[in-house]
Amino acid sequence: MVERSDLHWADYLIIIIHFIITVAVGLYSTWKSNRGTANSYFLAGRDMKWWAVGMSLYVSNIGSTSFVGMSGAASAHGLSVICYEFSGIFSLLLLGFYFVPIYIASGAFTMPEYLKKRFGGNRCQIYLATQNMLLFVFVKLSAEIYAGSIIIQQTLGWSLYPSVLMLLIITAFYTLVGGLTAVIYTDVLQTVVLLLGAVILAILGFVEVGGYQEMVTRYMAGVPNVTGISGNDSNNSCLLPDESAFHIFRPITDHAYPWLGTFFGANILSAWYFCTEQVLVQRSLAAKNLNHAKAGSILAGYMKILPIFLMVWPGMISRALYADDVACADPVRCKAVCGNPRGCSNIAYPLLVIRLMPIGLRGLMLAAMVAAFMSSLTSIFNSASTVFTIDMWKRVRKGATEKELMVVGRIFIVVFAAVSVAWLPIVATGQSGQLFNYIQSVSSYLAPPVLACFTVGSLWARITEPGAFYGLLVGLVLGVIRMVCDFIWTSPGCGQPDYRPGIIANFHYLHYAMFLFAVSIIVTIVVSLLTTPIPGEQLVGVTWFTREVPPPEPKAVSDEESETDGLVKTLEVVDRPTEVANINKPSFFTRLVGWICGTFSSQRMTPEQQEALNKKMIQMALSVDPKWRKIITLNGIVLFAIGAFVWGYFA
Repeated sequence: MVERSDLHWADYLIIIIHFIITVAVGLYSTWKSNRGTANSYFLAGRDMKWWAVGMSLYVSNIGSTSFVGMSGAASAHGLSVICYEFSGIFSLLLLGFYFVPIYIASGAFTMPEYLKKRFGGNRCQIYLATQNMLLFVFVKLSAEIYAGSIIIQQTLGWSLYPSVLMLLIITAFYTLVGGLTAVIYTDVLQTVVLLLGAVILAILGFVEVGGYQEMVTRYMAGVPNVTGISGNDSNNSCLLPDESAFHIFRPITDHAYPWLGTFFGANILSAWYFCTEQVLVQRSLAAKNLNHAKAGSILAGYMKILPIFLMVWPGMISRALYADDVACADPVRCKAVCGNPRGCSNIAYPLLVIRLMPIGLRGLMLAAMVAAFMSSLTSIFNSASTVFTIDMWKRVRKGATEKELMVVGRIFIVVFAAVSVAWLPIVATGQSGQLFNYIQSVSSYLAPPVLACFTVGSLWARITEPGAFYGLLVGLVLGVIRMVCDFIWTSPGCGQPDYRPGIIANFHYLHYAMFLFAVSIIVTIVVSLLTTPIPGEQLVGVTWFTREVPPPEPKAVSDEESETDGLVKTLEVVDRPTEVANINKPSFFTRLVGWICGTFSSQRMTPEQQEALNKKMIQMALSVDPKWRKIITLNGIVLFAIGAFVWGYFA
């Protein structure tokens, strides 16, 4: 293992204070929020302001995998990994200005539920819900826990299981109790801590390396002294930093980031992640209205420029300073340094924290990295709970009440956290020489068909359910075939010959993402044209061109009570859950369970009242101030221009 500096008591104090504040914010937001309906628990009552939405979007995306994975990829391959972040600028604009208006108008809680509303039937909803759950467990959760374990072990030297288990319990608790409201407000806190610590470390890194130009020189000379490679015929190009290390675009034959895949393939993955992935979309659906959702996307888009300063360049600085450790090429040496014989690029960022941060600030940075880990876990827990409850449980229990949904959603978080713990041994023994590339490659094989379905389905009313389903299915089969081939024919280690078939070795995963996206669109369109169109009345509010068509008026709550009075009384019940009449006062244990599950506040919510309330909230979310809409649109244009500039500048 790398040499580690013992933490000072001041570092531990800062970490403890951070934990206390995080839990306090989570519990306070839980106490102040209404948690008694599915709308309030899973979508924070659609009451989040733009700054909370934007910060939550950002920190949910920038988790511990970014600290570990992105910095590690930058140390190994240079600047090109930033393509995913710069693509996110345009994807966030696409989310706020195109997809969110459709999602809000449809009234969907989850992305699988939107597919059901758009196409009818159950096949597309079941497909996406199942895929989401598998991605949550085997990609998102495993990657986050793996990255978190690297942070904890390399920087703190703590035992893996007790420390990760403690974090899982803390995050699962306030996610279980408070729902999306608690998650978003703790995300805001974590964003502040994250940016503060990352800025300080970036400054210290540049000071240590001697400035930008010195970083360029030392990075290009960052070759380890011990290679483990002998013989004139061995491939030793992996030891040397690429000549294009400080440019995004590289030759189309580049094994790591070919320019065609970097530009088009990365944008496909980014658009899928921000515009159709439950974790990110759920934050935008929680906004007070469409203006707040758009403004939140713009704020997160501006913040997507920061990773090049806070993660990419620090990863390259780490190689410039510690090439023997970060860029190790000898399996024996790598095993001794980081425990992974395939390489140690993943420790690039933690190594900077260990060796550069002074007393006190080291604790702040560790708190920031753990904050990113916790924010990612809360996002995964809440979104997985939402998908399971809305898209799976409601299919089994079609008549499930609000109270039942609240209880099931919370129980699922407990089960999901237990699965996380059970997954730890697999993650701890797994190999991941390039964590960030692993995540992107798996996404390349599973994500493009989903984005294709959402894109053509939201644009063209002629797309039918069979077309969407078979487009998803064909894309899934082709993606899984390629993914299995990657597991059978693994990429060679440094200095080892490449025995993979040419179709595997020379067909980059980002190029394959483009291929899958095109094939899925073609299959979807062809099958749709050969099948019966969906009636127009079933497409109200679920496509771009029908998003503003007024929905049917809500039914009256009762014969004696007007619709408006019913809504007012419904809102009053929601706002005053403790006023529910009960002749026999429940026991303390019953009241405690009721508070945790949020069931007391939903006891007087009838299905008619809930339906009317949901429709009213959708109308409120779509109605926006025209003046602010113009200001937000202007900011969106400015952000688009900035995104185009940074792509061109670092090309």
